[in-house]
Amino acid sequence: MCALLDAVTTSSAPGSRGHSVSPVRDLTHLPTRLTRAIDVATDDLNLSSMPGRYAGALFELAAGQNKVAEVEGDLANFQSLLDESSDLRRLVASPVFSYEEKGGALKTICEKAGITQMSSNFLQVVARNRRLFAISQMIKDFRALAANARGEVTAEVTTAQALSDDQAEQLKKTLSASVGKDVMLNVKVDPSILGGLIVKIGSRMVDSSLRTKLTAIRAGLKGAA
Repeated sequence: MCALLDAVTTSSAPGSRGHSVSPVRDLTHLPTRLTRAIDVATDDLNLSSMPGRYAGALFELAAGQNKVAEVEGDLANFQSLLDESSDLRRLVASPVFSYEEKGGALKTICEKAGITQMSSNFLQVVARNRRLFAISQMIKDFRALAANARGEVTAEVTTAQALSDDQAEQLKKTLSASVGKDVMLNVKVDPSILGGLIVKIGSRMVDSSLRTKLTAIRAGLKGAA
């Protein structure tokens, strides 16, 4: 097993001795099953990128231990904490904080949030390697791999206001019919956007054949304003 995966499995508390782990060399021999998954995942998932390498290594480890769903839930939980806390975003993004400071804070956060050991260790490794600034992209790439393994694709949806349950279900059905796979929605609310609804799957905006159907959903959003 590659060094990064070993580090995720055995990572200890902040301040422990050990060498920084670089996944650049170690992930060149990923299993065929993972490489195949990468080929058909979302267009902007690139495991040769730095975030992609970390996500791919974690996915390999989680899949080998039947913990993909558990880790995916942990990462979604951590992303929610990031979205809600400007202090946590500052901790993650700033190079001013040392690994000891970041690692100690992450340990406390993971314990309070109920984040499991594998995911907590992964965050510690990322922090130690000074790559925590890219954690959101790592989470996005991991979720794309997990979704693809389930035969799903993820649509990045930006709305001017929150979707109702009925609107979300209508959108999922519309997109699923277009792409021929189950579609999971990753919804963000941005009141500043024009048109009320932007949908992106991978690096592609939805094609013109969906515009009429999406227009009806947009109209519903405007009517609910």
